[in-house]
Amino acid sequence: MKTNAVIDAILSRRSIRSFEDAPVAREDLEAIVSCGQWAPSANNRQEWTFVVVDDRARIARLAEAVRVALGRAAYDMYAPRAIVIVAHAADAPFAREDDGCAMENMMLAAHSLGIGSVWINQLQGVCDEPAVRAELDELGVPAGSVVHGVCALGYAAAEGRSHARLSGVVWVG
Repeated sequence: MKTNAVIDAILSRRSIRSFEDAPVAREDLEAIVSCGQWAPSANNRQEWTFVVVDDRARIARLAEAVRVALGRAAYDMYAPRAIVIVAHAADAPFAREDDGCAMENMMLAAHSLGIGSVWINQLQGVCDEPAVRAELDELGVPAGSVVHGVCALGYAAAEGRSHARLSGVVWVG
């Protein structure tokens, strides 16, 4: 297979679910979010709001509200050092697709900087639960927004696992 630095980054990125207790530099977070902002969006509408949180106590409060809303015994978003919340107006026609592109750009950017990431998707079903919405409001997520993805970030305490690719490929022509 043909390869280059971009292809290598795509093929070597793994979801990280265990993070070291080391802060992520502000300039790295700025680069990661910028890559999210430069993701493609439907009709170039660029309707995202990116909220960067690098305060572990605030992340833990959001995770606790989500845990209660989901009815889980334990949930901590894998205790990352930072998160980037990607929010979209609930009625935006291509919000999920646009957010997916932004999330992938940010996870690849993080990987290229030696920073681990994992996509947290649990908020999309509980954004309007009162305790979750209160935390989102305090963090500056616009009212009426849905969060399809949270990019959890930090330095990997354990390597991510590689899984076999299961999808089929059909060639025509």
